Amino acid sequence: MSITAPAAPRRIFTSDNTAVTAAATGQDLPYGADQLTASARARFTDVFEHDVDILPGSTGSAANALSLATLTPPWGSVLCHRDSHITTDECGAPEFYTGGAKLVPLPGDDARIDPGALHTAAHRKTGDVHSVQPSALSISQATETGTLYTPDEIRELARTAKDAGLRVHMDGARFAGAVAALGCTPAELTWQAGIDILSFGATKNGTMTADAIIVFDRTLTPELSFRAKRAGQLTVRSHCCCGR
Repeated sequence: MSITAPAAPRRIFTSDNTAVTAAATGQDLPYGADQLTASARARFTDVFEHDVDILPGSTGSAANALSLATLTPPWGSVLCHRDSHITTDECGAPEFYTGGAKLVPLPGDDARIDPGALHTAAHRKTGDVHSVQPSALSISQATETGTLYTPDEIRELARTAKDAGLRVHMDGARFAGAVAALGCTPAELTWQAGIDILSFGATKNGTMTADAIIVFDRTLTPELSFRAKRAGQLTVRSHCCCGR
């Protein structure tokens, strides 16, 4: 007597259009009041172990530029590595979105900012109306050359920045790879180390025409929301909890 093994479950592979269609099915409230946005915020809150706000955007460049505009006035400066993506590959978007703030490139081996150079730049000509005022620090994790900042290294840079009154942004285009390589939690690499706002890097992790800004300091959310609308980044499924 022969025994026939049960047939394996049939798998159907479809395009991303299937997910988009499913997400667009039925009725829901617009502009961040829908269930998908609420679900995304809850998931990010869980992943980062912190009550966050999120603001979806169309691209990583928009996420970086909007984040920096929220942290930096037109007369301010963003301190970043000389090889950073915001300096070399975003066609002036940060300067445009900030209304004219200046990117100040800093040195450092392997695309990582030198702590001494940051300390000097963070205090350069503060209070002098003839000079842009240091306003924000931006670091990339992982960096543009694939190197990594440890949590202690991020904490050192963030402490230097905040002692000088600067806010801290992280370009997380390769953030998931950094988490996996370092064996750290997302929390340890972000808000626990002093990061105020994160460009999540969703477009490099499988999303379609969507990225996300993760806000750890939620006092930044109202201004970020207005800037997103003004920049044409307020989609129907959009920001969370601006009015809370």
